[in-house]
Amino acid sequence: MKALTWQGKRSVSVEEVPDPVIQEPTDAIIRITSTAICGSDLHLYEVLGPYMHKGDVIGHEPMGIVVEVGSSVTNLTVGDRVVIPFGIACGQCFMCRRGLQSQCETTQVKEKGSGAALFGYSELYGSVPGGQAEYLRVPFADYGPVKVGTELPDERYLFLSDILPTAWQGVKYADVPDGGTLAVFGLGPVGQFGSRIGRYLGQRVIGIDPVPERRAMAARHGVETLDYSKTVADELRDMTEGRGPDAVLDAVGMEAHGSPVTGFAHQALGLLPDKLAQKAMETAGVDRLAALHAALHAVRRGGTVSLSGVYGGQASPMPMLSMFDKQIQLRMGQCNVRNWTDELLPLVEDDADPLGVMDLVTHRAGLGEAPALYEKFQKKQDGCIKVVLNP
Repeated sequence: MKALTWQGKRSVSVEEVPDPVIQEPTDAIIRITSTAICGSDLHLYEVLGPYMHKGDVIGHEPMGIVVEVGSSVTNLTVGDRVVIPFGIACGQCFMCRRGLQSQCETTQVKEKGSGAALFGYSELYGSVPGGQAEYLRVPFADYGPVKVGTELPDERYLFLSDILPTAWQGVKYADVPDGGTLAVFGLGPVGQFGSRIGRYLGQRVIGIDPVPERRAMAARHGVETLDYSKTVADELRDMTEGRGPDAVLDAVGMEAHGSPVTGFAHQALGLLPDKLAQKAMETAGVDRLAALHAALHAVRRGGTVSLSGVYGGQASPMPMLSMFDKQIQLRMGQCNVRNWTDELLPLVEDDADPLGVMDLVTHRAGLGEAPALYEKFQKKQDGCIKVVLNP
């Protein structure tokens, strides 16, 4: 089959790789009909390269049609249309039973000290072949896949794989009081959905991003917007009676703009042998923290900062004195996708499209165009906000 493979820093290519096969009786094989490029895929393209291996199949936002099931799979049949959550969870362990599927004890990558295995996301998360491909092997297929109808287009459902539940969890963790204000740092795909979810839940939402096209998209959904600047915390306080927003959702993560020193560290990491680069990431502060520090500075006293953006440094400096003094609550983590899909499925099937799932994709292409679109997405060119590939 054809699949998008990692070849090196800022280098991906479509290659012929072996077709996936049933390895366990709990597996299923899916023919991919749509798969998306996620903002966190760009971390593999850049910062997390030391954990990648040449030829790794990437991608973790797929959906498609079941073409084969293992002997123990009872709730799926050939021909079912399914969305595949990015995290691989068993559904039966201590963590899964508590709605913490991203910490699944069955698939935890213990040798790396990581949580549940993820599709297409480096040796940190199990080196499991990903979904930017023609076919995908899905472990624990009795639990993970979300069965959906056949009448609506893929884009109604595709984002249940990751970014929609990730945004939903991020807003839930933000715990905005009734009628309160949520600020969203970063208006990429997760930030767009986080902003719309906040509006859907009755919150005032202020979105912050340096890219005009992203601000314009958010504004279409009733979101107030600000350009990102060094004075953004002061601007947010001016808009909220001098206090700051009740909560901030950080949908940016480790590669934020405005962090030149750590940006240089990212470049230096790329020059080190993989094992040395891994050691540096596991012992040093390599995250670009401009957005996170701005969020902590902007949120009102007693407020909450919720992190949906991915961070990877083990010793990134944090303003602990200010955080303690302001009594800030901090919540974060990989999304527990299957904890939220039952809530979200009726919303994506609603004819009114209350979360705007049909107003996110800016670029559609075949798998062969994926390498060029990775570069375009990373460089934020051509108004690129969300890419969907059709293998």
